[in-house]
Amino acid sequence: MKKEHRVSIAVIKRLPKYYRYLGMIAEKGIIRISSQELSNITGLTASQIRQDLNHFGGFGQQGYGYNVEELRGEIERIIGINRDYNAVIVGAGNIGHALAQYERFEGLGFMIIGMFDTDEEKIGEEFDGIPVYDQAELSTFIDKEKVDIVVITTPAHVAQQVADIAVDAGVKGIWNFAPVDLKVPEKVVVENVHLNESLFTLTYYINNQSDYVPR
Repeated sequence: MKKEHRVSIAVIKRLPKYYRYLGMIAEKGIIRISSQELSNITGLTASQIRQDLNHFGGFGQQGYGYNVEELRGEIERIIGINRDYNAVIVGAGNIGHALAQYERFEGLGFMIIGMFDTDEEKIGEEFDGIPVYDQAELSTFIDKEKVDIVVITTPAHVAQQVADIAVDAGVKGIWNFAPVDLKVPEKVVVENVHLNESLFTLTYYINNQSDYVPR
């Protein structure tokens, strides 16, 4: 069923959680599950789960619940991981290397097909089978290899330049680990992962536990 309205970011961010838990449930051989049972596992209310899924058509049957594999497949389609994505990492430092080593990316359809850096000692090397190219070749590579996602793990002062190159080359998605807010056209999606801000949020709640609401 086609959605007829814009879905809130809060709902979108809960979908991967449902997907993850449904995968764990499927591995146990469970065929169907009710919204209440899913609530007990995820920590979200049954009402919230039903409301979230109803944005996309519902998928459940009254008196039966949800078919685990079918629901997982629908969420896979909704969040767009029913296809492969070509991705490159710009910045072959510690964070870039850590991401390149994460084996589950490929299993989820995210193919890291290259890394880029300006360090001459890194250019021409391979890391876990992924070649490291000269950052000056980024635009040409994006166009030639039909890159969908650029992962930025560079220092803050060069991140915007990398983003500009990626946008001009036609990339529609940027996963940004640099500690800076990028300026891009509305048609380009940026997902920021600012590690310091996440850590600061943690320390705030450590020192203000009365404000903490488990998510």
